[in-house]
Amino acid sequence: MLYGTPTARRRDAQRNRAAILQAASEVLAQEGAVALMPEIARRAGIGQATLYRHFADRQALTAAVLTYQLEIMEARVAACSGHPAGFRDLLRETLHSQIELRGLVKLVRRFDLGLQERYRQRVIAAFAAPLGRAREHGHVRADLVPEDLSLLFTMVQGVAEATDDVRAARAAADRAVDLVLDGVFLPG
Repeated sequence: MLYGTPTARRRDAQRNRAAILQAASEVLAQEGAVALMPEIARRAGIGQATLYRHFADRQALTAAVLTYQLEIMEARVAACSGHPAGFRDLLRETLHSQIELRGLVKLVRRFDLGLQERYRQRVIAAFAAPLGRAREHGHVRADLVPEDLSLLFTMVQGVAEATDDVRAARAAADRAVDLVLDGVFLPG
């Protein structure tokens, strides 16, 4: 910091951080993966010291990965915002991402409840406007409100975590997504 002005991250530091977040996301999406810091560093192509310079511990890394994934989700939502008929595909994609990243979801459950609620509210806020447009255009049930999405996410996560057999859990969660979406979206 120079005279109270924060300095921008060096490009290599920015590249390392992006590589860490991508590698951690990949590790958390693996079958039965535990987010081990050495494995994340290896996949990111950096040393463990570099990893720990960016993230002091697993909780800091988990929070950063969650923020990274939320930014990806928010970009998808923004790209779909002018297409009310595409809301079903957007919601399906988001629910499937949740299934793929169930390791991340398990780690986030270790956060204090207040922090978990802030992340939940961020997701609900991202979907509020597209849901409203889909409802206005008759694509979803008229009584569906943004808070209902939290219920959908919780239901699918419960199915995904019902067994330690990752393949069976994904198959069950995929079926749950189909059932949930059929209950939310209007025919035609």
